Amino acid sequence: MQAGAEAMPVFKIDRFAVPPAAREEFLGRVRAIRDFLDTQPGCRQNLILEQTGGGDTAILTIVEWQDAESFGKAKAAAAARYQATGFDPGDFIARLGIRAEIANFGPLA
Repeated sequence: MQAGAEAMPVFKIDRFAVPPAAREEFLGRVRAIRDFLDTQPGCRQNLILEQTGGGDTAILTIVEWQDAESFGKAKAAAAARYQATGFDPGDFIARLGIRAEIANFGPLA
């Protein structure tokens, strides 16, 4: 980053199509992750949103990070936590039959 330039926030926005039978287990894990991320420096807001109707439930998570550095540190901390607890997000999502769209966004200048 150039001297005097303002750091740009990073938005982690993930969308999940969750089968009804998996909803409660999935939300339990998502809430635990939200609670952990809320403790990380640079976390500005952390939302879990739900859209229901017509089969699968759509769950959207939005986390706003102060900047790319705080996002990177939080991502590393989450990965270390997953490794220490033996949690594999990919296996979890596959086991529950969830479809996921995972993305990071930044504001347009």
